[in-house]
Amino acid sequence: MVAVMDEFANTPAAAPICVLAAHPNWRESRVNRKLFERARATPGVEVLDLYGRYPDYDIDAPAERARIGPAQLLVLLHPVQWYSMPALMKLWLDEVLTHGWAYGPGGTALQGKDLWLVATTGGSEPSYHPQGYNRYFFDAFLPPYEQTAALCGMRFLPPMLLHGAHRVTPAQIEAHAETFGQRLASYPDWPELDDLPACPACDVPAADRPPVHDQAGR
Repeated sequence: MVAVMDEFANTPAAAPICVLAAHPNWRESRVNRKLFERARATPGVEVLDLYGRYPDYDIDAPAERARIGPAQLLVLLHPVQWYSMPALMKLWLDEVLTHGWAYGPGGTALQGKDLWLVATTGGSEPSYHPQGYNRYFFDAFLPPYEQTAALCGMRFLPPMLLHGAHRVTPAQIEAHAETFGQRLASYPDWPELDDLPACPACDVPAADRPPVHDQAGR
């Protein structure tokens, strides 16, 4: 099991980074484990191992909000499973990014921040093609991430992907991890950020969300 990293290490006040890492079995991970370790070794980055911290799936939502509140960059680090994120990361989003905090009236805690997806796939890049067995380009699976960012007033950064993670060589893994570490260390000084549009504004009518006690009633 990868150790849980709960504290900021030399985090610069201007651009703290929080990496949410989710992998159900770190022992078998070839790529995500390397990325996790590289993030932990990067000054100014806080890393949270979701499966290590919440093995019972009992998420402390107030503590998580306090954790990510100061961060300017939120990184979602995970393997793609069934064309989406691991179950615990999805639960984390459900429990933490609530109406009135992350979106909707009064939900401004994440506005103006950045969201970055760093993910691996088992399928090769050619498999994500209309003629491949996954039938779609990988971009077709990104709208839930993009709209999550938009609803929270965040800017969705171009994802960092590694396809065919089961078959890449150790040298390729090391190069990918090195690039990841460099990107974390240089944020927010990424040239492409200047060309990205500002964070969108998604107004959610109050009538579209029931009172908190009735959230499960739909």
